[in-house]
Amino acid sequence: MRPVRLRFRGLHSYREMQDIDFERLCEGGLFGIFGPTGSGKSTILDAITLALYAQVERAGRMRQGILNESCDDLVVDFTFELGRGEHKRRYQVERRYRRTGPTSVAVTFARLTEHRGEQRDVIADKEREVTAAVEHILGLNHSDFTRAVVLPQGK
Repeated sequence: MRPVRLRFRGLHSYREMQDIDFERLCEGGLFGIFGPTGSGKSTILDAITLALYAQVERAGRMRQGILNESCDDLVVDFTFELGRGEHKRRYQVERRYRRTGPTSVAVTFARLTEHRGEQRDVIADKEREVTAAVEHILGLNHSDFTRAVVLPQGK
């Protein structure tokens, strides 16, 4: 999986929309996420796992307490590619959440699309269906993804 673009807002300390263009970052072939403790590096990885699997590994009950205190909603939009050449496929997963309690959130929108040029085909548009389709496309469930790709701190 190659990340293409990540957009998110309302997650942990990020109130404003963040837009990370991985294609530009990867022009040199490699990129790093650097910064002091508490600067939000892990939140970038949380945004990716939230988009893909509707869970954040380091959150209670996998989503508890993820919404920024000053926000009533959370948006995450992740575009990634699989394969190369004529076998390359581009997917976009979008999820939106709203506050339902002091530390809890509920999904208000979920969609997985495949990009074919300018055309976007909807693969799934319900939370569980999106997650199941992502697992099928990537061949990894949340547990496998976090162990093999994200490597959470302290585990």
